[in-house]
Amino acid sequence: MGMSEFDPAASDRRAWNAGRKVGAKRALKPRQVWAIRFFLDQHRRLCYRALFDLAIDSKLRGCDVVRMKIGDLVIGGQIRARAIVVQQKTGRPVQFELLTDARASLLAWLERRGGTLADYVFPSRVNRADHISTRQYARLVDEWVSGVGLRREEYGTHSLRRTKASIIYKATGNLRAVQILLGHTKIENTVRYLGVDVEDALALAENTEI
Repeated sequence: MGMSEFDPAASDRRAWNAGRKVGAKRALKPRQVWAIRFFLDQHRRLCYRALFDLAIDSKLRGCDVVRMKIGDLVIGGQIRARAIVVQQKTGRPVQFELLTDARASLLAWLERRGGTLADYVFPSRVNRADHISTRQYARLVDEWVSGVGLRREEYGTHSLRRTKASIIYKATGNLRAVQILLGHTKIENTVRYLGVDVEDALALAENTEI
C-alpha cells in the first residue's frame, strides 16, 4: 500500500531529486567541447577522450553509447566514417557520422584497449566482459564539466547528446534533419528536445532581415 502525502511519516522521506536541478540539461557550446577535449588530453585520459568524442558525434543516449561494441565502429582495421546502431529505447536503427577527431581518438584508444569485434568499446573496470554503466558514464560527465569550470547541476549525459544537434539546428534551421540524426519518431519530440531558449531565439531574430 502506498503512503499518503498527508501521512506524517511521509515528511521524513527525502525526495529522490532533493537538492538537484531538475529539467533539461544544457547543450555544450563549441568552445566548451574543445575545453573538455583539452582537459582530457592534458590529463592523458585516452579512453575518456574517445568516449567523449563518440558521445558528441553519435548524438546517442547514454544507454546506447556505453553499449557500443568494437564491431559497431571498426571495419577493416579502421574506424568507420559512418556507423549505425539500434536504439535501446525505441528499437529503431539510427545512423551517425564520426568525424576526424572522433576517429583519431577512438583508433588510439582501441589500439591500446585491444580485444575482438564482439567486445565492448568501453569495458567496465569491475568486469572487463561487461561495459561501463550509465551511472559511471554520468559520473564521468560530471567530472569533465566541473573540470572545465562548468556547473555540474546544469549539464549531464544528455548535454552531450544535445550538443551537436543544437549546433546543427542553429546553423541550418532544419528540424527534419535533426529529427533523423537524433532518431526521434515524431518531429514534435525534436522541437521540445532542442529547447531553444529566449537568448538563442533573439539572436536568430536579430540576424534575420526582411
